[in-house]
Amino acid sequence: MESLRNEEQRQILMGFFKTGPGEYGEGDEFLGLKVPQTREVVKDVARDMPLGEVPQLLMNRWHEVRLCGLLVLVYKFERMATRRLEHDEAAIRARDKILTMYLEHAAQANNWDLVDLSVHKILGHWLLLPTMLGPHPTLTNEEERAFKQQVVDGLAYSPNLWKKRMSMVCTWKTSQMGDPSWCLRYAEIHLNHTHDLMHKAVGWMLREMGKRVSMDLLRDFLRQHAHEMPRTALRYAIEKMTDEERQQWMGATSA
Repeated sequence: MESLRNEEQRQILMGFFKTGPGEYGEGDEFLGLKVPQTREVVKDVARDMPLGEVPQLLMNRWHEVRLCGLLVLVYKFERMATRRLEHDEAAIRARDKILTMYLEHAAQANNWDLVDLSVHKILGHWLLLPTMLGPHPTLTNEEERAFKQQVVDGLAYSPNLWKKRMSMVCTWKTSQMGDPSWCLRYAEIHLNHTHDLMHKAVGWMLREMGKRVSMDLLRDFLRQHAHEMPRTALRYAIEKMTDEERQQWMGATSA
């Protein structure tokens, strides 16, 4: 990846991802690779790379190398999450191990692209699948859900911005699969967050929930909360509605 370094693109990325003093990506370092270039590297290495070597990528100084590590985890998780392997014991253990590694290195996903390209495909998918993690090996469905909620809550209530974003964006997958409850829970938790990146994440995930599950559920949420939502979150949430309905909802808040 270092051999593909591009100085001109590096400068563009450092500006785009706000790496200057006091900005949300302060101090992040880039090689200057575009995402398709990183994906090509992943394609070359993911199949044969032992899971135990991935942390070397996740702990790397270069943004694109950390992204490569995260996408290798996505690749390995998805191979173990096919319909045929959903209830396979070895596959469950493999998914749990990948999920654990992902969470242990969550702080290394320290910009919005690193979160958004990985969290729904690992954590979000894991929420919908059997697991052997938890306080004891034979959890009831209710206990398993409570444990999974505890895992995501740990991110949601972290002081780390990127972990908070993980807790919201992971619901992209649960909404895609028809379960709106995760999105609604974390949208409410993060509703009054002060950072623009969380406003965008909340609105985006609400929009996806409405599109994938139920626009009526989205409208119910907005009836309860539109008056207090940051305008950015509201704009994102109502993006797929008609012009007339969007104007009505934007008139419901003075935030």
